Amino acid sequence: MSSSIHEFGDRPDADRPGAAAIGRAPRGPDKANASAPRVGVIYNPRSHRNKGQDLALGDRERVMLATPEKRGQISSVLEDFAKNGIDYLIISGGDGTVRDVLTCGAEVFGDDWPVLAVLPKGKTNALNVDIGAPANWSLAEAIDAFETGSRVTRRPLDISALTGESERLPVRGFILGAGAFTLGVRAGQDAHSMGLFDSLAVGMTSAWGVVQGMFGANDNPWRRGVEMTVRLFPGGEKLAHSGHGDPSRRMILMASTLHRMPLGLKMFGTKRSGLKLAVLDRARRRMMASLPLILAGWRPGWLERGGYHQRDVEAFEFEIGDQFILDGEAFPAGRYRVAQGPELTFVSA
Repeated sequence: MSSSIHEFGDRPDADRPGAAAIGRAPRGPDKANASAPRVGVIYNPRSHRNKGQDLALGDRERVMLATPEKRGQISSVLEDFAKNGIDYLIISGGDGTVRDVLTCGAEVFGDDWPVLAVLPKGKTNALNVDIGAPANWSLAEAIDAFETGSRVTRRPLDISALTGESERLPVRGFILGAGAFTLGVRAGQDAHSMGLFDSLAVGMTSAWGVVQGMFGANDNPWRRGVEMTVRLFPGGEKLAHSGHGDPSRRMILMASTLHRMPLGLKMFGTKRSGLKLAVLDRARRRMMASLPLILAGWRPGWLERGGYHQRDVEAFEFEIGDQFILDGEAFPAGRYRVAQGPELTFVSA
């Protein structure tokens, strides 16, 4: 099995207490082309569908292009963009690149972000499924869409470690998962090695998880679950356990602020805004046999009793005994708080 998941720890400021955001510089004196937006482009040369392609800008001016090779370089790139007062930030990469930019940009832009656009160039592009940018969007087309495209707003997950020892800067992304979801991402790395990407990889690993949940032994890692406690806010009450299986363990936890998920999966129910949480206590065979229908939106009356919990929350805290995943990246066991970050505006076609 591939072990190419890496813990998010190479940011040089990962353990530094948060400082005031730098903010964007105001526009300078008007010039002949001052009506055109100032554009900053972060192009991830390591993304699956980039590889040095699609860097043509034509005769478009007022565009700053950066190709950071390492995550630790993103903060300085964004600081430079902010000092130049960009209006529009284009991210060319997948979900992981978006996560890194939103995380590093928190201390640069604060709550005053430029308008954003994403060129879906990664192995996984779940955010793009939701905001709807064209899969074959070119950089030049994305720049033009600042004036002509539609716009949607989303708030990322904002995740802070509650270590009690130091104040870690929060990380931001859109899909958080733990338990069997972590196993699924690891299996997805194998799917990528076989040339399967995006929804095809999601579908393959989801199907494999259902099979393991239905037919695996009790000590099968897909069925065993992981030690986990969850508290819901604003009240702070514990999420009740159904009593199926070990009450200290849960099979899977997922959270997101996206409206639409890949493959049309409806693990959170109907499409809506806000912070949504879904937790499955135990991989009982009846539940696993019904899971395809549940993921398609079916909500039978026995769902909560059967161990499937669905909540809309202001925030939640969880303590977990294994890694969890945020947009493809692994984070260590520990105690965390999950809330919503600032409202961001994304451009689509």
